[in-house]
Amino acid sequence: MNTAETTPATSDLAPGGVLFRPSTGRVIAITSGKGGVGKTIVAANLAAALARRGLRVLVLDADLGLANLDVVLNLYPKLTLHDVFTGKCGLDDAIVKAPGGFSVLLAGSGMVEYSRLTPEVREDFLRLMGQVVPRYDVVLLDTGAGISDVVLFALSLASEILLVATPEPTTLTDAYATIKVLATQQQRQLVRLIVNQAARPGDGRAITAQLQSVLNRFVGAAPSAGVDKRPATVRLVHMGDIPADKAVKEAVMRRQLLLLQAPGSPAALAVAQIAGRLVDTVLRAHEHV
Repeated sequence: MNTAETTPATSDLAPGGVLFRPSTGRVIAITSGKGGVGKTIVAANLAAALARRGLRVLVLDADLGLANLDVVLNLYPKLTLHDVFTGKCGLDDAIVKAPGGFSVLLAGSGMVEYSRLTPEVREDFLRLMGQVVPRYDVVLLDTGAGISDVVLFALSLASEILLVATPEPTTLTDAYATIKVLATQQQRQLVRLIVNQAARPGDGRAITAQLQSVLNRFVGAAPSAGVDKRPATVRLVHMGDIPADKAVKEAVMRRQLLLLQAPGSPAALAVAQIAGRLVDTVLRAHEHV
């Protein structure tokens, strides 16, 4: 990977030409309780929005076996994460530049060996993260949906969780289940929520409040006599809504990033705002811890 692949152009710097760069790479997992909520589309466009701010960004396709990041980005990789794990190629050979100014490490599709968390998969992933995190300001893990052992392991590697949900009741039920598992098994105390395909302004805040109320009741209830104390309630942070927008479907059909095809669309502007909040509340905040 050469310098040209990781150094942002002057036009991509944050407003005023100020380049903010974290002292160490941050690992942020983007996940969902169920498939079909637009998680990978959000991940790819969020990466482009962060790259525009001058950050060195890598999207690692952690949806092992069912990867589709290559489809979203219209990429045809000759080498994938599978080739790195099996020793067919080196890491630098598999990392490619994506439209939008960020890098990607794509996973192959339909590989049964990655459908469960074996000691080999665990060790390969840990070794990989040790190599890529120091190279980038932000590593976005585009995980699979649900709560399989592979997904939960990928989430455990991240310091921050971005959960993508839609206003549909079944999606919210699965989102609650995912958050509950993260609170009980990984002792997560904070999960950041993005509501995609929002129909009305304010949907996301209402959904966040609704989920928080349920979590407060069933995950963080006070202990009673003879009952083990339940884990502390996980706190949900609403990062923003992405409105339902026909421009998203058009970009997907063209296999192009929304931020490149329709940068002025409501959905693209919403993603850019979320990227700004992520920089302000996560990346910059960590620098003062």
